[in-house]
Amino acid sequence: MAREQRKLAAIMAVDVVGYSRLMGRDESGTLARLQGHRRQTFEPALARHAGRLVKLAGDGALVEFASAVEALNASIEFQQSMVEANRGIPADIALRFRIGLHLGDLIVDGDDLYGDGVNVASRIESTAPPGGIVISRTVHESVAGRVKADFEDLGALDLKNIERPVEAFLVKWSPDDWPDSGSAQSPAAEIEPLRRPDLPPPLPGNPSIAVLPFQNMSGDPEQEYFADGIAEDVITTLSKIAHLMVIARNSSFVFKGQSRDVREIGRILGVRYVLEGSVRKSGNRVRLTAQLIDSLDGSHVWADRFDGDLDDVFELQDRITQEIVTALEVRLTYGEEVRVWRKRSGSPLVYEHFSKAWNYYVDFGKHTHVRAKEACERALAINPGYTPALLILGFTLVDQARFGWVADAAAAYDAALDCADRALRADPQSSEAYMIRGYAWTFLRRHDEATEAGEKAVALSPSSHAAYHMAGMFHGYAGDFRKAAAYEAQAQRLSPLSITQSMVDEARARFHLGDFAAARDISLRVLKSQSRWLTAQTTLIAALWNLGKTAEARSIGRDLLAEHPTFSVGRWASRLPYKRREDLEAIVGPLRQVGLPE
Repeated sequence: MAREQRKLAAIMAVDVVGYSRLMGRDESGTLARLQGHRRQTFEPALARHAGRLVKLAGDGALVEFASAVEALNASIEFQQSMVEANRGIPADIALRFRIGLHLGDLIVDGDDLYGDGVNVASRIESTAPPGGIVISRTVHESVAGRVKADFEDLGALDLKNIERPVEAFLVKWSPDDWPDSGSAQSPAAEIEPLRRPDLPPPLPGNPSIAVLPFQNMSGDPEQEYFADGIAEDVITTLSKIAHLMVIARNSSFVFKGQSRDVREIGRILGVRYVLEGSVRKSGNRVRLTAQLIDSLDGSHVWADRFDGDLDDVFELQDRITQEIVTALEVRLTYGEEVRVWRKRSGSPLVYEHFSKAWNYYVDFGKHTHVRAKEACERALAINPGYTPALLILGFTLVDQARFGWVADAAAAYDAALDCADRALRADPQSSEAYMIRGYAWTFLRRHDEATEAGEKAVALSPSSHAAYHMAGMFHGYAGDFRKAAAYEAQAQRLSPLSITQSMVDEARARFHLGDFAAARDISLRVLKSQSRWLTAQTTLIAALWNLGKTAEARSIGRDLLAEHPTFSVGRWASRLPYKRREDLEAIVGPLRQVGLPE
């Protein structure tokens, strides 16, 4: 018989106060907020203090630390960050957490932990007040005098299913010693550190998947659009599921036409599972094949073949996504089922027109936007309710207005908002509609409405790179730079290989948070591949100026004028829809200081 493996470790048990009540009031919104707090505050706190997430279970989590001091530091940091996160939120919907800590002997079973030590941590957690931390005597003995906190002796507690009483202490700390994540005194120090670009992202706690472009087996190059459209739609559908992390098309399509080992792709993208498939279209018949692969060992989790008529392609695609959800054992809430398995109709020609629109749109420019708009309109003439096409059309219209590419900007904004209305009529749970609204409202300077729309988009598509990126942009111009930076970081996690747009907005958010070095470093990374990107150049100049690197800032200014000889500070400033004048001046002031023309 194999010898039982054991270890001594500090265990953190966490759960949400009143979770069932919150879910009963607003299921999808509560889930989205919980996922957001996990990504933006909880997981970064664990990473900073070397915590290992052992498991997630509904609203709860179990975390292992090698050090009791690090476990308590992470706990206080997280609870203090939640104070700011809940500021201004009604008490009846705010998410508050209880935490229990215990240091004990544990049974090791693979990546999981069991034993009395785990049970004690879980039972102690249930005695903690909302927003509070309770620790066992073993933890207290390890941390006393080594952490900026006081401890109230709770005596020996009789805990359910624990044979002996457990001596416990309530942790008390001063916010002055533990500035929260929204503190104006030290903003840059409290946001998540930059991920090293040379390191692959770590696997998340939830199931994670990348959908590779489907192979076109039809022998007709024109059918590439059809195959790409199917993969795109699978990605869009899966991104609406809260407990599933889905890599964006921008990154998974990087591997199109490449022969890469699935294990390598999983490592590069930081996902556990990879979906690959093929499409064969002959006459009015379509055959889709798909296989789900575990990237850790290359084993096949699931594979199937789907045959049908051409007009059944949407149903075939939905069958694939249903099989994926089942294979990964992801449980959908009722609200997610409504969003994910909506009925759609139309012709597969929609895929072709949409894929062409996408390619035109990402080749960003005045003339390509005209062609993107035309391709979207052809797709919508066939299927007026195809929300991905409405999204690209809405974005195109806003771009044409904000960059002055059309004579009547007001009409373009109105047309974009009409796209959002059409999307909601087709699908009342359309995250695309709220992204369009937020984008238009930001540049119409209706910031409160824009940020509310961004939050709605994230809630409806909690694994959407686009939703996080757009919401980050809305919050950035509205002045919530901490949330902007966090959302852009999450967008980059969901699209780790094609992230320059998100990086530009994160650089600007970090600049406003006072982290000028990070703003400089991110801008430089963007400019390595996009040397003419004005936003990256202007942010770099402002960051260098504030770092005291005046000669370098002036040098970048000269490079900017060489590439954009008609640039003027005033015209550039007029295109930045900041809510607060002082934020605008902070970013454009250094441009004047280096001598760029007004």
